[in-house]
Amino acid sequence: MYILELLSSRHCAGCRFYRAEGRGEVWDSQGNHIKDASFGPPYALVQGTLEAQGVAFNDIPDEFCPTITRGSVAWIESGPEFFISLSNHREWTNTYTVFGSVVAEDMEIVERIAQLPTKPDVWNGVSVSVLEKHVPLKVRRIEIARS
Repeated sequence: MYILELLSSRHCAGCRFYRAEGRGEVWDSQGNHIKDASFGPPYALVQGTLEAQGVAFNDIPDEFCPTITRGSVAWIESGPEFFISLSNHREWTNTYTVFGSVVAEDMEIVERIAQLPTKPDVWNGVSVSVLEKHVPLKVRRIEIARS
């Protein structure tokens, strides 16, 4: 429902990607975990927020939590923070509400965001990579011609 509200607004000021972590030596290019490797860092994800300035945000209830796979788009806790997974995270079963997926041909864009310059940071004792420059997001509805 929140995504539909964003689509009806004229802007998404404040929506952005701010964290990017590639697969490193933990996952292969198809997103499969390398045997005996740690599960991060890096965590193979691009993280952002859909909290638009001027658009009221209400916590999003937890829903069905399928296995996170490459291209999954999921809320972090009750939103508006979200991530796009670059890998298959079977270890995160029943943790995140998946609300979308990136089509395979657009994963190249997500991969390019994950390669942008980052700086290290520590959030609640977890080492993360934060983008040096945030990447703004624009949300819009795409009309599909029906035959």
